[in-house]
Amino acid sequence: MKTKKMVLLDIDYVTHQDKPVIRLFGKEVGSDKDNHIIALDKTFQPYIYVVPYNMDACKEQLEELDLEKIETVHKKDLAKEFDFIKVTLKHPQDVPKLRDTIRNLSEVQEIREHDIPFYRRYLIDNALFPTSEIELKGETVEFSPCVYGASPEVTIMELDESPHNLESGFPHLKILSFDIEVYNPDGMPNAEKDEIIMIGLSGNFGVEKVLSTKGDHLEYAEKLDSEQEMIQRFVDIVKEHKPDVIVGYNSDNFDFPYIRDRAKLLGIKLDMGVDGSELRFMRRGFTNAAIIKGLIHVDLYLVMRRYMRLDRYTLERVYLELFGEEKFDLPGDTLWQYWDDDGEALDQLFHYSLDDVKATYQIAEKILPLNMELTRIVGQPLFDISRMATGQQVEWFLIRKAYQYGEVVPNKPSHNQFSQRRGKRAVGGYVKEPETGLHEDIVQFDFRSLYPSIIISKNVSPDVLVDESSVNGQEYGSEFPVDDLNLETNVDESLSDKYHIAPEYGYKFLKEPQGFVPSVIGQVLTERSRIKKQMKESTDPTEKRILDVQQEALKRLANTMYGVYGYSRFRWYSLECAESITAWGRDYIKKTMKKAEKFGFHSIYADTDGFYATYKPELKKED
Repeated sequence: MKTKKMVLLDIDYVTHQDKPVIRLFGKEVGSDKDNHIIALDKTFQPYIYVVPYNMDACKEQLEELDLEKIETVHKKDLAKEFDFIKVTLKHPQDVPKLRDTIRNLSEVQEIREHDIPFYRRYLIDNALFPTSEIELKGETVEFSPCVYGASPEVTIMELDESPHNLESGFPHLKILSFDIEVYNPDGMPNAEKDEIIMIGLSGNFGVEKVLSTKGDHLEYAEKLDSEQEMIQRFVDIVKEHKPDVIVGYNSDNFDFPYIRDRAKLLGIKLDMGVDGSELRFMRRGFTNAAIIKGLIHVDLYLVMRRYMRLDRYTLERVYLELFGEEKFDLPGDTLWQYWDDDGEALDQLFHYSLDDVKATYQIAEKILPLNMELTRIVGQPLFDISRMATGQQVEWFLIRKAYQYGEVVPNKPSHNQFSQRRGKRAVGGYVKEPETGLHEDIVQFDFRSLYPSIIISKNVSPDVLVDESSVNGQEYGSEFPVDDLNLETNVDESLSDKYHIAPEYGYKFLKEPQGFVPSVIGQVLTERSRIKKQMKESTDPTEKRILDVQQEALKRLANTMYGVYGYSRFRWYSLECAESITAWGRDYIKKTMKKAEKFGFHSIYADTDGFYATYKPELKKED
């Protein structure tokens, strides 16, 4: 049995002899060459949980179905312990086929975790984190029907046991950016008739060129005889240099679909996958995502739309925002005129093409480390993370934590539940409109991680939320006015010993035990504090940069957790939790502003988690 270490880049599954086979793609660690590995695990099987009315009667009904295994397991559901039936199925495709049949059995209350993709379940159950090092144990095989046409340089391993995650720092990944220019005399180019005239390439491994059928007088241009040869050369460069990450800008929606359509017309195989497979597309939300199997394709346009708030998200606009300087630009609707010019204008077009991919690479160099760190925290592939909204990242992070805690994950809302939730919004943070005029001696008061801190300190979590509208016969909510800044001190002391009671609403949260979400956020903030302390003490610039990326990723994750409580499709949705958090936030900031007045600080503007004030010592108030 051989042991190898690799950086995990990609994961999927295929079917062989009616059985699912997990495929792990990565590059070997400790080798001078860029050796790619495809590891095959044939032991993992899909499963769901069943909540029975009667355990024995439910099992009898399940035994009538074509299932792999039925067993009783003890798990937690929002901190309460129950016996579930774990149903193991023979193939991932059996889950959508049989889940309605199982759900409709008379002894089944509900089914859980039936919508977790097979490859993501594998990562969670085996504690594997993409872009980290993993250890593989198994036998090398020369051929496997689970791999379609990998080159001889790719090592194929059949695993004898599940892989193990290893502690490792940021891996060095080979990154290639690309961009195409298209002949467009009629405005929006049409792949049926408008050819690709340039393919720009830039990477961190010595590649910086523009492929074209012109431009042999330019040092960075590589002249090909035809568009067909140019596209084939692009494929060959990817296969030759084996980049780990391929980045584009709007490449899901434009570059890769256009290359696919032109390649189909010209009879070119886009077989760039590590397993020998061709470029393909998978539905992701409202768009299709381009997949090169075994490599990571990141569309930076999608990433930047989530990370920045801009009036436009063109490559030029994003580059200006990030680096404070303008990249070389040409009007997109007249590129065909520059191509037809064959003189100085053509040189400008080549410059524009090269500058596009250099700018794309620079953006990737700045943004990818944060996405890689989120990948290593959330534990889902970088391909997926780069296309997830922040709320989705939080949800998958919590799903992984739920598995670690022995919690069964809540279902997504049904159509009716979603309809009931939609339109309901928690009141936001307190805002005081700015006082007009010119102010001097301004100071800023700011709460550190206000909402995450409230979640932790007040144990705001659906599993410790008390459902009753009254406790010990005392009603809460309407009795106290919204502007009562000292609400919690007015409640029955025996109640405040046991509960955290939210201002304005009176929602009650048990002080003990700690809720699921507060415990997870607590770990995140503790880890962030540790990293920031380590960053402060470090004298190594590279280490400081990596640590800064790590703490920023944790900050984003923690800050997002508040918002998803009120998101209608969130598995742990709780409007009560969302309302309580903002109510406590408003309460804290108004109390702080009031207290600051005693020391001579006059508030001139406030928003959510902080306020600005002018210092006027003559306004000090004596106690």
